[in-house]
Amino acid sequence: MVAAALGALLVFPLPTEALDWQPTLAWSQPWRAVSAAWVHWSLHHLLMNVVGCTALAFLGWRASLAPRAVAAWALAWPLTQFGLLARPDLRHYGGLSGVLHAAAAVIACSLLARRDDPRARAVGGLLAVGLLTKLLLERPWGAATQAVAGWDFALAPAAHASGVVAGLLAWGLVGRERQRSVAAE
Repeated sequence: MVAAALGALLVFPLPTEALDWQPTLAWSQPWRAVSAAWVHWSLHHLLMNVVGCTALAFLGWRASLAPRAVAAWALAWPLTQFGLLARPDLRHYGGLSGVLHAAAAVIACSLLARRDDPRARAVGGLLAVGLLTKLLLERPWGAATQAVAGWDFALAPAAHASGVVAGLLAWGLVGRERQRSVAAE
């Protein structure tokens, strides 16, 4: 989370043309799958995402997440942007919100997997239900961007959905601990 927030703060004053996500450049300029998360269209956009980084970092710290969860989130970061290839009508994308949704999905899965900790499972379940509800309310299958009253940038709900899917996929690949089978003697 620190790398996400610091990267966004450092990139904010720079021109965005070489860093934001553009589906037509995905394969020829693959760094955009990482750098796009650091691009923010306004100070309000940046501050909202830095607050999100702070909240998720705190939740991850309090949950004592395993290094596997951090690795899953790192894998989900570029996967989030590549998931936007499903929405070619989203011609430019920047911001941490998709990657933050991936982190929330990884945290939810990590907490739900704690079979010996009912409190962690409850928090994970609430987080998972909250993410699903948020995605359904945002209707990521609708318009590529949505204007929200009082916000000076448009939301890209498909990025949020892509982040959740990327987080789930990455957690399934590297985040969860594999059960070891014990041979009967």
